[in-house]
Amino acid sequence: MINELEKDIDRVLFSEDDIKAMVRKVADEINEDYAGKKPLLVALLKGSVIFASDLMRSLIIDCEIDFMKVSSYSGTQSTGVINIISDIRTEIADRHVIIVEDIVDTGLTLSKLKHQLASRNPASLKICTLLDKPSGRKAAIEADYIGGTVGNEFIVGYGLDYDEKFRNLPYIGVMKNS
Repeated sequence: MINELEKDIDRVLFSEDDIKAMVRKVADEINEDYAGKKPLLVALLKGSVIFASDLMRSLIIDCEIDFMKVSSYSGTQSTGVINIISDIRTEIADRHVIIVEDIVDTGLTLSKLKHQLASRNPASLKICTLLDKPSGRKAAIEADYIGGTVGNEFIVGYGLDYDEKFRNLPYIGVMKNS
């Protein structure tokens, strides 16, 4: 049976196997860098929830997770306005913190969040993203852990959405007419 959402997908950019390999790559780097430490993963909702879950299951180090809900998109466009809808509840002073994001596009969201979280005096603060889109960058920010790089296409699936649709696709695809 064909998924009803697939009619709007032009092509698959990253298959399920590609995604598993990207998650494994990032997890291996984090496992090495945080051996003997207990980092706090701060997953950005809603987009990173699938990636954060798979990443956490791939880590062999002791870690914790908390969530922030932020919003900056309307349809396919970043509004440039970052709304923090729900903040983390965990105290991060003297903690190793890894922000987990689905995609770094404009960098505006992460730039604001990194500044805000850094003001809480973590022992370290890193950014982990499944995908990096350097062509969309409007803020000078770089991820420390990157699963893969994408061009200037609008992509959906594996947590990435278009107006709350397509998050449940098991792959990442390019939308038609993007």
